[in-house]
Amino acid sequence: MIKRSCLIFTAVLLVVTAGSLACAQQPQSANPQKTPNDSMESMNERGDKVMGFDHTKTTHHFLLKTDGGVIQIEANDNADTASRDEIRMHMKHIAKMFGEGNFSAPMLIHEQDPPGADVMKQLKAKIKYEFGENERGAFIRISTGDAEALNAIHEFLRFQITEHMTGDPLEVRATKQ
Repeated sequence: MIKRSCLIFTAVLLVVTAGSLACAQQPQSANPQKTPNDSMESMNERGDKVMGFDHTKTTHHFLLKTDGGVIQIEANDNADTASRDEIRMHMKHIAKMFGEGNFSAPMLIHEQDPPGADVMKQLKAKIKYEFGENERGAFIRISTGDAEALNAIHEFLRFQITEHMTGDPLEVRATKQ
C-alpha cells in the first residue's frame, strides 16, 4: 500500500513538473510588442474609416492658440479635389458633433477618450467651434473665454499632436487662423 502511494505521488509530481516546465518554455506573449509605426498605421486605418479619406494623402495640424486652438486637415496634392471635398465634409460634421459635446470620432480613431474631451463635453456651451475652408481642405477654429475649457482644449490638442505625430508645437501660439 505504501509502495503504491509513493508511485502515485511520484507520477503526480512528474506530471506537475513537466507541465510547469512546458509553461515556462512558452513565450511570454503570443503577440509581439507593437512599434510606434504599427500603432500609427493602425490609427490611420481606423481614421480612414471614421473620417472617410486616406490619411496618406492628407496632412493634419493641431495648433494651440491663446483662446483655444485650430484643427486643420489638408490634401497633400492641390489637384486632389476628392480628398479636399472629403476633408471638408468630415470637418463640417466634426464641428457640429463637437459643438453638441459628441467626441465619439476621436475615441474610435484613438481607441481611447482623448484627454480634455470629458471637460469639453461638460463645458460645451462655453466653447465655440467654427468651421472654415481653405484651398486644400478645412479647419475648425475652437475658442472659449473659460479657463477650465481652455485648459481642456489644449490637453485635447496636445494629445492629437502627439498621437498623429504632426510635429506641431505643444506650446500656445498667439497667431490667429
